[in-house]
Amino acid sequence: MSKQGYHHGNLRQALVTSALALIEEKGPTGFTLSEAAKRAGVTPAAVYRHFEGREELIAECARQGYLIFGDVLEHAWNGGKPSALAAFSATGRAYLAFARKYPGHYMAMFESGISPNRSTDLAKVAERANRVMERATAALMDHVPPDRRPPVAMVSAHIWAMSHGVVELYAREGNRAPYAPEDLLESGIGVYLRGLGLIGPDT
Repeated sequence: MSKQGYHHGNLRQALVTSALALIEEKGPTGFTLSEAAKRAGVTPAAVYRHFEGREELIAECARQGYLIFGDVLEHAWNGGKPSALAAFSATGRAYLAFARKYPGHYMAMFESGISPNRSTDLAKVAERANRVMERATAALMDHVPPDRRPPVAMVSAHIWAMSHGVVELYAREGNRAPYAPEDLLESGIGVYLRGLGLIGPDT
């Protein structure tokens, strides 16, 4: 990208785009601010008009990622239709789809060491994504007898962790999985839900 982008007021987003590409190539800690500036077609000094440093740039990548992530989960949840179980499973698959389609955002969000509480804006969009997962979980937990119903936040965290584990171990390019990542996640969720009595042994 040429320096013309800055004159049109697009430098901030050009830097985010450059950082996302570098994160995909080198990981969230494997590039410098100078590299991001060079890829955007500006001098390193110009970067500081928009970002205090590399961590703030990565945090903006994460913020934009959470915005997309929240939209993806909302779409998958679809208001709990056609059923709470189907919608819940769809959010799990959406997690994998997001990680595949937006690897730079995903790594900025979950592998950079940047806390979602770094800023109010980042915390807000991260919490929105979490609320979608918890809402999907809560609708499902309504079908579990109260005396056997685990906390919604705990179940949501378990499924989130399972999804993240499948991404980290088997959904990355070059990682060989014994089964398709979607099948691994689907079967893992199935085992979990059978334990709660939400689906039968032959489902």
